[in-house]
Amino acid sequence: MPTSHGTILALDVGGRRIGVAAANVMARIAHPLTTVENNDDTATVLFKIAEDEGAVGLVVGLPRNLSGEETEQTRTVQAFVDSLQQHTSIPVYWQDEAVTSKKAEAELIERKKPYAKGDIDALAATYILEDFLQEHPEVCS
Repeated sequence: MPTSHGTILALDVGGRRIGVAAANVMARIAHPLTTVENNDDTATVLFKIAEDEGAVGLVVGLPRNLSGEETEQTRTVQAFVDSLQQHTSIPVYWQDEAVTSKKAEAELIERKKPYAKGDIDALAATYILEDFLQEHPEVCS
């Protein structure tokens, strides 16, 4: 598990965009950070964010269908993370991302303010990180 100092980042990996959220390990309050376009420069951009934020852990949303089974998107995200791990020593943790995007979109609609698709992705990453922190209280120990 990550140390008691630093930041944990969370990723909601999609085909076009990757939502990024962050939480200080001690404060344990997740917040949307940014959205990154998913293209050939994605890894470089994510590593820069990790460096700037002092990331000590990376939580990645694991997509599955409603029955909990792997899908093509599951395998795509796993391959993406495998390629990231070849270039960093930051530990990676998986977190179920069931319905986080739908929950994020519902929250943004409820706020009755304009939002972009990227806002959904970053907020979904926040939910992924909140779920991880709730399920892993040992992160701060």
